[in-house]
Amino acid sequence: MDNKLEIIVEALQKDFGLSFEEFRGEAHVFARPEQIVDVITSLRDVHGFELLSALTAVDYWPGQEPRFHVIYQLTSIAKNLSIQVRVPVAAIRPSVPTVTGVFACADWREREIWDMFGIRFDGHPDLRRILMPADWEGHPLRKDYPLGYEEPQFTFNFEEIDLRKPYAKE
Repeated sequence: MDNKLEIIVEALQKDFGLSFEEFRGEAHVFARPEQIVDVITSLRDVHGFELLSALTAVDYWPGQEPRFHVIYQLTSIAKNLSIQVRVPVAAIRPSVPTVTGVFACADWREREIWDMFGIRFDGHPDLRRILMPADWEGHPLRKDYPLGYEEPQFTFNFEEIDLRKPYAKE
């Protein structure tokens, strides 16, 4: 891990008591939901991470509690650094405070996570579905979401294909 990133991680651990792990040279810090706005603000204002480059979630069902992780990937273009902040979220009424006040680009990304995973972002200015129809039930990227296999709408019938070929009409 980069020495500059080590200094930032140590500062986050000191200021917020965050746990940390390194995976394949990347820094992952773990924050509690109630800390996320302060941690993201500190990374932007104090440590120079000016870009929220990704915001997504992971469902670890079955077997792991907390079930979800909300993942914030921040980038410092000026320092050529990247850091990942993970927020473990329980399966029952999963929610995290919104970071739209810190990074406006989090707006649609939080809506997408709500739509696909059902993780609520408290304080979000317009939390509604963005990918699925408004009347859709459930959250399709949850691992317990029913797949609802449908019968294929086509068949591969050689005889019918042969009848449609131009030379078959002779």
